[in-house]
Amino acid sequence: MAMAQLHRPDEPPAAGTDAASRAGFAYERLAPFTRFTDVLETSVFAPVPDDWWIGHCDVIDSTGAIAAGRYREVNMAGAAAIAAVRNALHGRALAFVFGGDGASLVLPPSDRATVEAALAATVTFVREELGLTLRAALVPVRAVRAAGHDLRVARYAASEAVAYAMFEGGGLAFADARTKAGAYAVHAAPAGTRPDLTGLSCRFEPVPAATGLIVSVLAVPLTGAERTAVRDALADVLGLIEAMPRMGRPLPAAGPPLGWPPSGWQIEARLRGPLLGSRALRWLQVLIRAGLSLAIFRSRLTLGRFSPGRYLREVVANTDFRKFDDGLRMTVACDAPTADAVEARLRAARASGVLRYGVHRQNAAIVTCITPSAVAADHVHFVDGAGGGYALAARQLKADGA
Repeated sequence: MAMAQLHRPDEPPAAGTDAASRAGFAYERLAPFTRFTDVLETSVFAPVPDDWWIGHCDVIDSTGAIAAGRYREVNMAGAAAIAAVRNALHGRALAFVFGGDGASLVLPPSDRATVEAALAATVTFVREELGLTLRAALVPVRAVRAAGHDLRVARYAASEAVAYAMFEGGGLAFADARTKAGAYAVHAAPAGTRPDLTGLSCRFEPVPAATGLIVSVLAVPLTGAERTAVRDALADVLGLIEAMPRMGRPLPAAGPPLGWPPSGWQIEARLRGPLLGSRALRWLQVLIRAGLSLAIFRSRLTLGRFSPGRYLREVVANTDFRKFDDGLRMTVACDAPTADAVEARLRAARASGVLRYGVHRQNAAIVTCITPSAVAADHVHFVDGAGGGYALAARQLKADGA
């Protein structure tokens, strides 16, 4: 749902959209904000130009896959789309958001063909290696505004090295609906095509909830809701979570746990594909590397420029445990009384015609990583609930209606 409808289809586009394009709008030049609650302020957002595109993808029947215990594969499918596009763009700054069972990203017209090829290859990879169906689309931003919505983006600095994109205006929700309807579809690449997934991994074990619960929350404005009321309700929810130890971070300060063999080793082997034509050799390689990694992290041995302790601290700092994409999305650690208070505030906002929401509680979180370089500090990490997380919260949200 849109946080604000900035113009109707019969009105001119929002000020600055075409002008921004002509002026060479660049996501990476947006000044990042550092206090997460500022995401509720319209001043931090800038309009995305009309000639840009939204890449969107999601796993069909992700709830069924999660019910079958395949939550890691579901998360990996969404993260794979981000990794594939990042690598295809050679690491250039990219505005993206991880949705648990999918992803959204925003791109300039000059990158459209490259991103389409990367998404098409990812659709094929997900089908052939993960056994899931990933649908993907490229939706023109111009269509978003023609439908009466908007797309505005901001950059939130989760740490000194990593900034994540935040979105408002209803554009991503529109893209999601059009993708599910089969519009603007990106079709699968030929069988056997593989995207470049360098850096994508899932070696960390599920992270137990130190405070009792890991809670995944989705909260989006209802159509016509007054902006101040929306802001106040979301600020209340954030305030409840930020009062928790470490502001609700789901990962411990020492970083997520490692084990051997890692629970996601078979998925990682499928990411890499056969080694010298042999899957067995790839499995062996992944297990050996995981064992070496475990030994290095447990010994805290510094190897050249790589420091295990520093890397784990960066993992915690860089994690995307809270974000905003047409509404609040977060996976946080809290106790049962705080979770009850959050749900009570959301119910009150729903009864007042302000928000609709979905909440899912579980006892652990999972982490999916994109680490192109272990010695650079800009690796990114996506957190979801280990018991269904965002996908099951989204099911409740959908059942709540519009």
